[in-house]
Amino acid sequence: MNRATTVLLVHGAWHGSWCWDPVASILRERGFDVRTVDLPTVHHPNRAELGLADDAAAVADAIAAIDGPVTVVAHSYGGVPTTQGAGDPRVRHIVFIAAFVLDEGESLLASVGGVAPDWWQVDGALTTAGSDAQPPQSLFFGDLDTQTADSTSQRLQAQATRPFLEEVTMVAWRGRPTTYIVTERDAIFPVFAQEALAARSESAIHRLDTSHSPFLSRPIAVADIIEQAAG
Repeated sequence: MNRATTVLLVHGAWHGSWCWDPVASILRERGFDVRTVDLPTVHHPNRAELGLADDAAAVADAIAAIDGPVTVVAHSYGGVPTTQGAGDPRVRHIVFIAAFVLDEGESLLASVGGVAPDWWQVDGALTTAGSDAQPPQSLFFGDLDTQTADSTSQRLQAQATRPFLEEVTMVAWRGRPTTYIVTERDAIFPVFAQEALAARSESAIHRLDTSHSPFLSRPIAVADIIEQAAG
């Protein structure tokens, strides 16, 4: 069965399209056309010079390349360029997964209190995730087996710092149906903060007893919620 809606998957900071592979495979088996985007502030050779506008443009360009209606799914930081870049009227629904749902004039760093978490390792214009005390295995992948968490952590890349500091200038979620997946065992994003952001967009809320990365630990459950949102 071919679905009418295309699903666009937007990864978070330090990640890449690879993190969506299990969910994308399930959705394709269910008849969806699935696209992904690699955000340039993680993947471009000159990423240290890039910012939020570049990531938002990548999201907007990916949407523009799709014929027909689109459901955009954004994880964590990916919610920020999605908020700014997914304003195309063909975007019928946005699914946020433990994501930042920011309003106009807000930045990611300001939304977490204006001080970078101690596990952000900032080296000039680039930021890496994790420290000796808080390794990425426990931050992102706490409900994966040790071997998978280790191998997945090795795929994380340095991220440009600029987009964390820059303010959102357009808001795609306002006036548009949204869904928010709250990750209840998240070592990064407190549940109360996720709930507060979900309330902004009056999202339909789903809860998963997972770490920050349910697309890897519970891909069927995530695919089920996306399928429901995509109609």
